[in-house]
Amino acid sequence: MARIAGIDIPKQKRGVIALTYIFGIGNSRSKEILEKAQVSEDTKVSDWNDDEIGRIREAAASYTIEGELRSETQLNIKRLMDIGCYRGIRHRAGLPLRGQRTKNNSRTRKGKRKTVANKKKATK
Repeated sequence: MARIAGIDIPKQKRGVIALTYIFGIGNSRSKEILEKAQVSEDTKVSDWNDDEIGRIREAAASYTIEGELRSETQLNIKRLMDIGCYRGIRHRAGLPLRGQRTKNNSRTRKGKRKTVANKKKATK
């Protein structure tokens, strides 16, 4: 099993698909990395030799991936919250931040429904 950027890549998959298991590497970036490393896209990971794996590691290292990318994203969110901009406030409140409506949908961000009891009518 090949190990790139601290991630075990599945052996039975093609190289292009296997590299997408790394956070920060999608389909197009995966193709770029394999092209840089001069490895065929259709070759399965189990057929890679140590030299090819080394070249792929070097090519992948030129991008921000995995832990470094996750921490960078978290820092960006923290910065938005600290400066108190609209997006930061929405992050803090756990609401959607890209202009979506919240009356009917947005359960993913808001979480499970919380039932609010209705007021009792005053008796005379």
